[in-house]
Amino acid sequence: MEIEHIAVVGAGTMGSGIAQVCATSGYQVTLIDILPAQLERALAAIAQSVEKLHSKGRLSDEQRQAAERNIATASNLSPAAEADLVIEAVVEDLEVKRRTFTELDELTRPEVILASNTSSLSITALGAATKRPDKVIGMHFMNPVPLMQLVEIVRGMATSDETTATALELTKSLGKTPVEARDYPGFISNRILCPMINEAIYALMEGVGTPEAIDTVMKLGMNHPMGPLELADLIGLDVVLSIMNVLHEGLGDKYRPCPLLQRMVAAGHLGRKTGRGFYSY
Repeated sequence: MEIEHIAVVGAGTMGSGIAQVCATSGYQVTLIDILPAQLERALAAIAQSVEKLHSKGRLSDEQRQAAERNIATASNLSPAAEADLVIEAVVEDLEVKRRTFTELDELTRPEVILASNTSSLSITALGAATKRPDKVIGMHFMNPVPLMQLVEIVRGMATSDETTATALELTKSLGKTPVEARDYPGFISNRILCPMINEAIYALMEGVGTPEAIDTVMKLGMNHPMGPLELADLIGLDVVLSIMNVLHEGLGDKYRPCPLLQRMVAAGHLGRKTGRGFYSY
């Protein structure tokens, strides 16, 4: 099936970034969120990002115009019925995602692929919430979506070869590089990344170094572009904790979340989005 219209469900940082990339790649996009204010923020963020990339020569005039004309918004799932493919980017909560997939399964045409941008949750479990598990797949974009090249393609137990091939080709059409990962907690990226962040938080909690010292060691000593605590603030400490909880539940005590991470999330110090995390913004 030819894909022309993509519905993106969830207009947060990831959903708006996915919508932007799809629109500048020539697809018609419907960006869906139950909160009208979130849709307004998403459109403003997309416009700002597109202008910045255009000014740096990373987007053509045509791509800049495409971003303006190719994105429609909606505050309910109904427009997904017209989509050729849906990418879900709602909150990282398995039950919320399962309910969303069940609704999308009822709304969309039987041949439509339902993809999830989940960063750690089971694609098999999401597929089981539908009558089309063969057409459910993970497409895990990286943040910030317009800049990062990687998309993890994750097959559930029932995902078909045809669905996987379509997801791979779509990813390439967006100018991204797809990498296949198996459906284990955290996939490849977060199974490696989040325990590193968690260990950096343990080092901070135990007084091994200050946030600046820990991040500087990893940047200058290991050539990382950002330190792990800076990166945690960018991702959101609530998201990091959610992923660590998935890893802990699925893979054992080796992945237990650091108590300091738990306390900071409980205090609402979630990083850049709240103005305070390991650093102040």
